Amino acid sequence: MQIIRLNETTKLRQLEITDVPDIYKAIDSQRGYLREFLPFVDHTKKTEDTRAFVEGAVNAAVERNEYTFVILVENNFAGLVGFKDLDKKNLKVEIGYWLCEQYQHRGIMTSAVKALCELAFKDLQLNRIQIKCATGNIRSKHIPIRLGFKMEGLERQGELMHNGTFADLEIYSILKND
Repeated sequence: MQIIRLNETTKLRQLEITDVPDIYKAIDSQRGYLREFLPFVDHTKKTEDTRAFVEGAVNAAVERNEYTFVILVENNFAGLVGFKDLDKKNLKVEIGYWLCEQYQHRGIMTSAVKALCELAFKDLQLNRIQIKCATGNIRSKHIPIRLGFKMEGLERQGELMHNGTFADLEIYSILKND
């Protein structure tokens, strides 16, 4: 199990099946807040839905090095950050993330994404990382901007949202040599 310490109180720990209750509780207690930009929230109706996601993510870590980490602040669950759509042939990956409302505005997610970039470039020897953010998700898009990612363009109507509309996604990327 991989652990990445961000500071004295905050760390990333590789996702485990035992995290299911904490993840589901966070989603269930903050549905209104999280669902604005996270379409999976409305499809997470019971603990078993979260278990299916976690099992898939744990297997992806083993099979494809697509690591997902829980964010722990003073050992309390605060959110998730991880790799998705790892392309080993082209040495690239996407980073996705979400953070519980009470942990916003502390720089936690910026530090977490920075740590995953270091893992991707140094340990996994990847060349490119991208992050996609809904155009209206100002907090989310400030993370790649702060970390020196470049805005590449727009994926028009790239994600179906909870209300049945499609959101445009801004695509940010950073290269190993940036």
